[in-house]
Amino acid sequence: MKYILMMQGTRSGWESMSRWKPAEIEAHIHFMVKLVGELKRSGELVLAEGLDLPSNAAIVTAKREEAPIVSDGPFAETKEFLAGFWIVDVAGPERAYAIAAQASAAPGPGGTPLGMTIEVRQVMCAPSCDLP
Repeated sequence: MKYILMMQGTRSGWESMSRWKPAEIEAHIHFMVKLVGELKRSGELVLAEGLDLPSNAAIVTAKREEAPIVSDGPFAETKEFLAGFWIVDVAGPERAYAIAAQASAAPGPGGTPLGMTIEVRQVMCAPSCDLP
């Protein structure tokens, strides 16, 4: 079963990283690289990506392909945003939750686990995906 683990962030949390010590940023990045390496070696990783700053995002809506409406940034009315994600292929939800818990506990300032919110959702497949 495939699951997407979506790392959520807040503007204040993102901005606070500018006050982290270089060693704290290095420890956080090392943790994330190590996690991705473990998931690759176990064969569970499908894809993992960090995302650009929310201020560089755009929302596109259209009633016709040739007439898109492009507006600034994601979800202007909220403080949360998608910071990055992993897509994993695991036996079931319990394993996806375990990976999400590991990612959530990534180190922050002073090595203290951040407790980041990680949304876990099964990636659905159209009925034709199951056909030989």
